[in-house]
Amino acid sequence: MDQTTLAAAQEIDFSLLALFLRATLTVKIVMMGLMLMSFWSWAIIIQKHILFRAARSQAAVFDRAFWSGEPLDELFEKMGAQPQGPSEKIFSSGMLEWRRSHRQDGGLIAGAQARIDRAMDVAISRESEALNKGLSFLATTGSTAPFIGLFGTIWGIKHAFEQIAVSQNTSLAVVAPGIAEALLATGIGLIAAIPAVVFYNKLNADSEQILGGYEAFADEFATILSRQLDA
Repeated sequence: MDQTTLAAAQEIDFSLLALFLRATLTVKIVMMGLMLMSFWSWAIIIQKHILFRAARSQAAVFDRAFWSGEPLDELFEKMGAQPQGPSEKIFSSGMLEWRRSHRQDGGLIAGAQARIDRAMDVAISRESEALNKGLSFLATTGSTAPFIGLFGTIWGIKHAFEQIAVSQNTSLAVVAPGIAEALLATGIGLIAAIPAVVFYNKLNADSEQILGGYEAFADEFATILSRQLDA
């Protein structure tokens, strides 16, 4: 490599900002889209961690109150019309249907157990939607971001070859900037995809664990009510 080419290559700015600014419009749009996907993914990850921690804490507090031996009617009255946590909402939906199933003479309307189970299932379904909201975006980012970045790389390399053809110069000073700009798109795609995949798997497992706890509680509560129905 001659000294002129080496000096020209050394003068090129290969910082991330410089590579972004030199990229073509298409590659810039790809990079900005990937950065936006990465930012939104991290926002979902942080929000879900806060939500799941609160759900676990609320479930622990409610479990202590539920198994404390306090009469269920009194516990229900304490919650009022606006139960706070997911566990309270599931319990409240079951208790509300339990009370609605009683006739004025004190007897029970037929099919009370099935209606109570359905009411709690609906409440669990609502909580499932809240827990899983946004996780599909993480899955989409994890599966598509590398390919979007690869598209930007292919487009950038295409532009680099066009520049080589126009200048009719294959020196490092001409080739290196275009290739570096193109590879940056793939790098950003991987930066967006890897955390999205890792945290999607973790958050999905956490969500299933929390929902499993809700379903277990609903089954236990339904068993308690079933004993009272049989009595």
